[in-house]
Amino acid sequence: MIIQTEIRVISDRSNLQAEDADLLKVAHNAALQAYAPYSQFRVGASVLLADGKIVSGNNQENAVYPSGMCAERVALFFASAQFPNTPIAKIAITAIGNEVELSQPVPPCGGCRQTLLEYETKFDKPIEIIMAAEKGDIYVVKSAADLLPLSFTKKTMNNEQLTINN
Repeated sequence: MIIQTEIRVISDRSNLQAEDADLLKVAHNAALQAYAPYSQFRVGASVLLADGKIVSGNNQENAVYPSGMCAERVALFFASAQFPNTPIAKIAITAIGNEVELSQPVPPCGGCRQTLLEYETKFDKPIEIIMAAEKGDIYVVKSAADLLPLSFTKKTMNNEQLTINN
């Protein structure tokens, strides 16, 4: 068995679709407002809902680290709380470094990948993930399932056939 993930690399930001450029701008603005007094690593995420609404979130740190929250989950949970029946079409993620201008795209952590997959499963629709830094290449993945090819979902708990996501 071979499992592969397709990542589209956009080297020239002027080649971004206008919708994706706007989504990244909202994510960047959210990162500017992040509460990151400990790591100084500010992350922003913006979610495009199927009806065209955009919501955003940023990382929220706490002196007791497990009590903080990643930007992606802040944005996803807000979207689900405010618009529980509206599918999520895309999420853009970006970060701002403290002392160094970041040039590598910022991927979601494992917990955020699982949360993205949960919303894909809920609506039975892929969520496109756009990952960027302050400069450099932008990575685009068609679905959270592409980032978790051997995923744990409701089907796993129901002992249904394992599906390889790719």
